[in-house]
Amino acid sequence: MSSGTPRAVALVHGAAALVTAVCLGWTCWHGIRDGGTALTFGLLVAAGELARRTGPGSEREPAPLGAAGALAYALLGQNGGHPTGHGAPQVVAVVVAGALAGTAPHVARGRGPTVDHVARRVLTVAFAAVCFQPLYNSGRLDAWGVRGPAYAVGLLLLLGLTALCDAVIAAAMTRARSLPHRYKRRGGAPLPYGPLVRDELRALLGIGSAVCATGVVMALGVAVVGLWALPVFSVPLLLTQLSLRRHALVRTTYAQTITSLARATEVAGYTPHGHARRVAVLSRAVGRELGLTESALTVLEYAALMHDIGQLSLVDPVPDGATALLPLAEQRRIALLGGAVVRQTGVPAEVALVVESQADPYREQPLTARIVRAVNAYEDLSGEHAGGSGAGGPLSALERLRLGTGRDYQPEVVESLARVLSRGGLA
Repeated sequence: MSSGTPRAVALVHGAAALVTAVCLGWTCWHGIRDGGTALTFGLLVAAGELARRTGPGSEREPAPLGAAGALAYALLGQNGGHPTGHGAPQVVAVVVAGALAGTAPHVARGRGPTVDHVARRVLTVAFAAVCFQPLYNSGRLDAWGVRGPAYAVGLLLLLGLTALCDAVIAAAMTRARSLPHRYKRRGGAPLPYGPLVRDELRALLGIGSAVCATGVVMALGVAVVGLWALPVFSVPLLLTQLSLRRHALVRTTYAQTITSLARATEVAGYTPHGHARRVAVLSRAVGRELGLTESALTVLEYAALMHDIGQLSLVDPVPDGATALLPLAEQRRIALLGGAVVRQTGVPAEVALVVESQADPYREQPLTARIVRAVNAYEDLSGEHAGGSGAGGPLSALERLRLGTGRDYQPEVVESLARVLSRGGLA
């Protein structure tokens, strides 16, 4: 496909649409069993979607309360000691109906969830329901002696498999979107699959683990005391969601401050337009290639955006802002001045450390600083965006980086940069 949705993403969307259509049709044909329970869980999913965090950075866990309610309904076998028997198709139908009702106001404001998120929600809930409902309704769990503590452990293990399923789907879609088709024709390759799955699993360790645990507790609580358990167990997750929203606001403020400072060097004419953003995007891609955690990638991106802030102290701008062409002592002086400025902004100290150490020998640098230095040098030496200051283009720049791996650039970072560039780089 030369344009549009990548094939793997289209397959995921198609599978989710097919599952939804089949489950809705089955539920309409056979009717809803235990309508009161279905309505309650549908309202819980809708409330979770209504309370979700919207805007940038909300893609990974946009509706934790709704997700926990959906998983609890998928793992629900009893209500107040009485069997439910609603089955997997009804689970998917109720979750989809609740999600549509809860997202309608967000969609009306143009801030609804992405199709990727909706497809993942449908497939993961369907996976959990298909694994649990037939076994429970057929009595096989009782026949196998899965009761008491073993029953709770079994639910946790099932949710662990569900989380793995979600991570695999998310990684597949990210990998498919990582490279436009036109670069595949040049021999590029998508992002490596293993690190993407690892990133998704790491992301689930935070709010994802709370969602899974709350889903199990909800299912067990409703099985014993009935639907009154839902509001009791929903409150802690709702409070957690509100705390995450405040934390997100703080991170947004950091990002706005850093972006403004990064643009200051461009506005003042010290660096080419877009240089800081290109270094940040390419650095993040290299960091992902090297398996950095999400928090380390955030520090890396912030440091890359602010790596040239020390140039504001110069009387005469460096030609095209190419600090990689300066004497080493001057590079180190600019880096130290930049680190001093960063420390006054209130961003994490790790960012200032990366900015300060970007001109040191790579064996004395943290990995994030090694990445920033190599990527910035590539930008300065390639001449693609620096007004022609480079000496021969991208291939010559990579060769000069490889020649400097004895002291200045870590070989593994340079080779990771080369692999990222082979996939289209900034595209």
